[in-house]
Amino acid sequence: MQNPRLAYRYAKSLMDLAQEQNNLEPVVQDMQLLHATVESSPELAQLLRSPIVKADKKNAILQAIFGNRIGKLSQAFVQLLTSKGREGFLPEIAAAFIAQYKEMKRIRTAKLITAAPANDALKQAVKAKAEASLPGYTVELEEKVDPSIIGGFILEMGDRSVDASVRRDLAEVRKQFRDNLYISQVLAS
Repeated sequence: MQNPRLAYRYAKSLMDLAQEQNNLEPVVQDMQLLHATVESSPELAQLLRSPIVKADKKNAILQAIFGNRIGKLSQAFVQLLTSKGREGFLPEIAAAFIAQYKEMKRIRTAKLITAAPANDALKQAVKAKAEASLPGYTVELEEKVDPSIIGGFILEMGDRSVDASVRRDLAEVRKQFRDNLYISQVLAS
C-alpha cells in the first residue's frame, strides 16, 4: 500500500507549514518519533491501515501513544490525516518528510556495515572520506553489524556501494580458482 506521490505531497505541505511557523526542528523530531514507533510496531501499523477501526478511535489511540511527546502542529497533522482517511500512510509520509528535510539541509546517509561494532576512529575516517566525495554535504553515518561479512566493511551511500569485506574477497578467490583452466585440468586428472 505504497503511494509515494501522496506521501511527498503531504510531507511537503507539512514542511512548508513548519517552516512558516519557524517550527521545523521540533516537527522533524516528531516525524522521526512517529516513523520509528509505527515501523517498530506491526500491530500499530496494521491498526492504522484497518478500515474497520473508525477514525475517532484511531485518533484516541494515537493521542494515548504520543500524547504530549509530539508538538501541537504534529498532533494537528496526525488528526488531519485520520480525518481524511490517510492514517495508513503515516509511516510513509513521515519518511518522506525526513527525506525532504535531509535534502533541504544537504544531509546524506551512509550505511556502514561491519562484522563487529566499529570503533570511533574508523567511523570518523569513513565519515570524512564520504564527506570528501560529496562536497557541500554532511554525511550521517548509520551503522549495522553483520557477522557474515567476516571482516572489513561495506559502505552504502545512495545507489553506490563499496564492498571491502572478507566475504567478497573469499568469493573472488573462489571464483578465480573455479575459472582457472590450469588448476581445473590438474584436479580433473
